[in-house]
Amino acid sequence: MNTPLINGLKKYINENNIRFHMPGHKGKKVLSELYDMIPSIDVTEVRGTDNLHNPRSIILKSQNLASRIFKTKKTFYSVNGTTAGIYSAINSVLYPKEKILIQRNCHKSVYNAVILGQLEAEYIYPDYDSEKNIELGLNPNVIEEKLKEDKDIKAVVITYPSYYGVCSDIDSIVNVVHKHNRVLIVDEAHGSHLIFNQKLPKSSIEAGADIVVQSTHKTLPAFTQSSMIHVVTDRIDISRLKKMLAIHQSTSPSYLLMASIDLAIGYMDEYGAGKLNDLLDYIKEASTYLNNIDGINIVGREYINKKNYDFDTTKFLINIKGIKGSVIERILRAKHNIQLEMSDYYYGLALMTLLDDKEDIEKLIYALEDINNNKYIEEEILDINIKNIKPNIKMPIYNAFYSDKRNMALNESKGKVSGSFIIPYPPGIPLLSPGELITEEIINYIRTLIDNKVSILGFSDYGEEMIEIIK
Repeated sequence: MNTPLINGLKKYINENNIRFHMPGHKGKKVLSELYDMIPSIDVTEVRGTDNLHNPRSIILKSQNLASRIFKTKKTFYSVNGTTAGIYSAINSVLYPKEKILIQRNCHKSVYNAVILGQLEAEYIYPDYDSEKNIELGLNPNVIEEKLKEDKDIKAVVITYPSYYGVCSDIDSIVNVVHKHNRVLIVDEAHGSHLIFNQKLPKSSIEAGADIVVQSTHKTLPAFTQSSMIHVVTDRIDISRLKKMLAIHQSTSPSYLLMASIDLAIGYMDEYGAGKLNDLLDYIKEASTYLNNIDGINIVGREYINKKNYDFDTTKFLINIKGIKGSVIERILRAKHNIQLEMSDYYYGLALMTLLDDKEDIEKLIYALEDINNNKYIEEEILDINIKNIKPNIKMPIYNAFYSDKRNMALNESKGKVSGSFIIPYPPGIPLLSPGELITEEIINYIRTLIDNKVSILGFSDYGEEMIEIIK
């Protein structure tokens, strides 16, 4: 049969890569009970299987079990990923034209929710550590200033933890938002595991955030696209949330995905704390060993704590002197059959879960020593002066999204209104969003980043010359 997708997946499987990337099950046998039932349990809403959009029996029991384990008021499953959860959470709290305060480096699903809900967005920026070239968290005092200044802000959306593992002071943020009688929505896509071990940063559920959306598949052993939406306080209208979930999810929800959530929750309830203890011990040993090697730096909790933030050490941040993060990722895959989760200019990120064993981590240690010792590719790594440029919003993002656009050379776009996002990595904060003014400062800064070979998303051509503007 002519099956290019299947052939490509088989090729990846046959490489026998060590998977330091999501999903959290890492392709291992923890879901073997479920594997053995595929495709038999790929069913639809018939008697005995329940209905995700109106659960009365087995799905309801499973969601109630999740709610008990995660200590929430109510928990819902999403088979359209955390994206559907973010859309539903935000638009269950706000009505069109209402104002929302969002973390500028949030996931694109938050921006899309703003567009879909026709919301007015205000922004807050994370701190940036120029010593380690890493994006930190949010200052609760900055959030409080924004809420004092603008009484029209109805809800706050933050990311916790960040993709890099940095955790803001969640207790203080919850207190600030609730003191001003606003709603706190947390994108905890990378933090489903936090609640299962006290050695990890506190989950935003435990801190009392109002609604928390998690990607179960990222750090727990569930299939990709499996997520949960946790209602924590009485500030959330559950009836309205259900309606939004029905809008943003498929009317044919996958029982394979729901079953994987069910199995992942049961596994974590029984084994989670102990398995995470083992993982954290392995990570500590690996970090200590590698940080004693000249040229290798693993960013850890101790350093981030000094910056007044917490850190999830299961996000194993790798820096090797003289080698870009993207090159580290490429060499690990080509030479050592190790696939990282992601990389940027400075770092490679190994995403570790309780399904990674000591042998996997030891192979990563050996590979990093090899790269450091041999310097297969060595180049000058510059300290780029990362800066936050506050947007000059000329029209709401939802109006810009639906406006007619055309392509224009970046160098000629001064004074025009952006029709797309321009996002450099690092640090992943949009320099421009749709509806914002393109200034000479922004053009010059983008050119500086391009000259230093920083990856930038949003150009309308491969040559990084053309961007979309509003006609």
